[in-house]
Amino acid sequence: MRIVILPDAADVACFAAQELAGIVRGKPDAVLGLATGSTPLGTYRHLIEVHQAEKLSFRRVQTFNLDEYLGLSSNHPASYRHFMNEHLFRFLDIPLEQTFVPRGDTSDVEGECQAYERRIVEAGGIDCQLLGIGSDGHIGFNEPGSSLASRTRVKTLAERTRLDNARFFASLDEVPTAAITMGIGTILEARQVLLLATGQGKAEAIREAVEGPLSSSLPASALQLHPSATIVVDEGAACRLQRADYYRLAEQQRRRLRKEA
Repeated sequence: MRIVILPDAADVACFAAQELAGIVRGKPDAVLGLATGSTPLGTYRHLIEVHQAEKLSFRRVQTFNLDEYLGLSSNHPASYRHFMNEHLFRFLDIPLEQTFVPRGDTSDVEGECQAYERRIVEAGGIDCQLLGIGSDGHIGFNEPGSSLASRTRVKTLAERTRLDNARFFASLDEVPTAAITMGIGTILEARQVLLLATGQGKAEAIREAVEGPLSSSLPASALQLHPSATIVVDEGAACRLQRADYYRLAEQQRRRLRKEA
């Protein structure tokens, strides 16, 4: 795992946007895995700025979102499809038919999950999967206890997750109790993974994911198995890492070698 510790959330967002933009520059038909929530918002703002300033085209890019609330239609203001349209897609030149989000209002949930997996395979697999992390260590909506080999499926949301997401709804009662989510096995098949975390509220989850044991009780720890996982955190989220000084040293060395190459 590559651990990148940056001063603040703005730096995390800028770093992630440059990583994603670099992938698209090198591969104009890249397949990107995207995430929702407050953490990636800054990244999307920076990505829009890069698109506008550099005329970086996303016309050939395909995207796959991690998850969607079960029962919400795509035009529901709290749906993840609505979130992505409003905060990213409408500002890029990407055709909407090349952006995929699970259908939360489907009448055939199992069929939708299987079709989502097929679409990813037909696209050639995900080049880079962007992730956030829950305060309990979940990635996507893979709650603690999720199988590390799981595929896209329906997951019941933990009460802690619903409480964390209640700010996007009028009340806790309106927060869905389940979601369609990529599985941990699906996420691990991405060629590159980029996980972002900011603030001290994520510090314990980051410590366990990076330095704790591999365990289904902390789903993000599965990224220890990934050959190209980058964890990007600000000082708040890094405050409980026991080997933080080593991670900073390793990143300095990495950048020095890159300059010399």
